[in-house]
Formats: sequence, structure tokens, C-alpha cells
Amino acid sequence: MPETSPSLFRSLRGRVTGLAVAGTALALLAPVPAMAASAQAGATAAADPVSVLTYTTKERREALAYWTTARIKAVGKSVDLGPTGPKAKPYKGATLKTVGRLFFVNARGADTWCTATAVKSANRSAVMTAAHCVRMGSSPGNTNTSMVFVPAYYKGKQPYGAFAVRSAATPRTWENDSLNDMSALVVDADKKGRKLTDVVGGQPISFDRAVGGTVTALGYSATRPQLGEELLRCVGTTKREHGTQMIPCDLTGGASGGPWLADFDATTGKGKGVLVSVNASLDSLEPTKMYGEVLRSTAKKVYDKAQKS
Repeated sequence: MPETSPSLFRSLRGRVTGLAVAGTALALLAPVPAMAASAQAGATAAADPVSVLTYTTKERREALAYWTTARIKAVGKSVDLGPTGPKAKPYKGATLKTVGRLFFVNARGADTWCTATAVKSANRSAVMTAAHCVRMGSSPGNTNTSMVFVPAYYKGKQPYGAFAVRSAATPRTWENDSLNDMSALVVDADKKGRKLTDVVGGQPISFDRAVGGTVTALGYSATRPQLGEELLRCVGTTKREHGTQMIPCDLTGGASGGPWLADFDATTGKGKGVLVSVNASLDSLEPTKMYGEVLRSTAKKVYDKAQKS
């Protein structure tokens, strides 16, 4: 994993790893606490709180061609983050058509993946994930490319096809100060011209929901024996911690951006499955806690930017 100074580790107050994977290393550190934001970045965020990354028609066409079955198989085999932990269980409920793997080439040029979720939206094309699945925090020029969303991915199968990412909205506070680790993507229609949620549906999303309820966190963790090929889940009660919310969970790299679903039965897959956060960071290299942002006004602005585009 990247070299990190002791002072930075102290500033993270225990939250030490992000969840995207690249090669054999964790890709990112977790965002710093809110009080670390600079006055200059805060002023920029106040003027324009949402940053949007766009991909050209050519780039989107090339992204779909890039992520062949062989390449997807290879990226899964390139990472092994150890055995799946005791809290993370294979998801065995009804097929979640809305949740899938988000493949991309990261800012360092490595093939990798996150997890993402189709959500209800005005344009029927919005997907929620983590901001660090789109770009490095506190580093505006370091962005990811060749982004493709594959809903309901399972052991090489792509039952609903692949959707190229057209644009990605992130909080300006993430771009400048690694705060608010969430993102809303907009994807192209599929090869038949169908919009995403017309094909797979969309999870409802809730903002300013009170912390304290039971949620199911889902993700394509790069732990064995699954190695990103199967959807894993944790179930826990949310608690406030470090300015965000936390559940007991040992999902790890590859699970980044996966949904936290409230009002959902993790055994059957029934219930509304309201998205209340996404997997953002862990407490350690041997995780016992998963952190996710509380979706407030900034998150709503990011979502609105995506759903209205």
C-alpha cells in the first residue's frame, strides 16, 4: 500500500484504509475528519459544491471494449486480501439487479473495481458509489478512466449487460480535502438503447436519515474465496463515529461504494432497500468497522446534479 506518514495516520483518527483495490494494494487512505478542511477549499465548495467529471463518446465506447470477459477475470485474480471475515457473508437473497461491480482504470493506471448501485432518478440513469472510486481525494488531477457499471454481476455473468459511465459527480470537498466520500454517476443507455433503471430498477435513496437503524452493507470484496466474483453482505446497527456513521463489518477492498440499505431483509432480499450511505472506509487493515457518510445536503446536491443531467 502507499507509504503514509505517521502524522497522517494520526490525523485519520483510526480510519486508515479506503476500499478500492488496485493490483495487490489498497488504493486509498480514508478521508480526514471534517475539522481538517482548509478555509480556501471551504470557500470553493460554497461557491460550487459539486465537481463533475465527464467522459467523451469515444472514451465511453473504448471503456466498453476494454472491459472484456478475460480482463474482468484477470483483475479479480490479481488481488487477494486474505480470507473473507466472519462478519461478511455471501448474499443469498433474491437477485439484487440494482447492485453491481464498477470497473475502471485508476489514476495510477491499474485495472480495478468498486461496487455501485442503481438508484431512482429523474433521468433513470443514476448510480451511487464512493467518491474515491472516481478520483483521489485532495488531488484534483488524479481521476479514474474507462468506467463501466455491470449490474448484478455474479461469477463472470453479466445478466443485464454493461453500462458505460458518462459523467461522475463528487463533492468539491472530496476533490480538495478528502471529505464527503460519496459520488453519483450517470451511465449511458445499454446496447439496445434502454436506460439503466428501465432495465434493472432503482433503489430509493434517503437524505438526512437518522443514524441508529439496522442496515445491510453490500460489496464485491476482494477476499477469498470470492475474490470479487460474488456479492457479500454485513448487517449491523449504525452508530455515529468520527463525524460519519459506522457498522461492525469486515468487508474490504473492492466493496467500496457498495450500498447501505435500510428497510431491507438481507436473508430474503425483500423490502424497499432504501440507500442511506455507501461503503467508504475501514478502521484497520484487519477491519472490524465499516464507515459511511451521513447523506446530508452536500450529498443531495451531488445526487441532484447527476439525476438532472
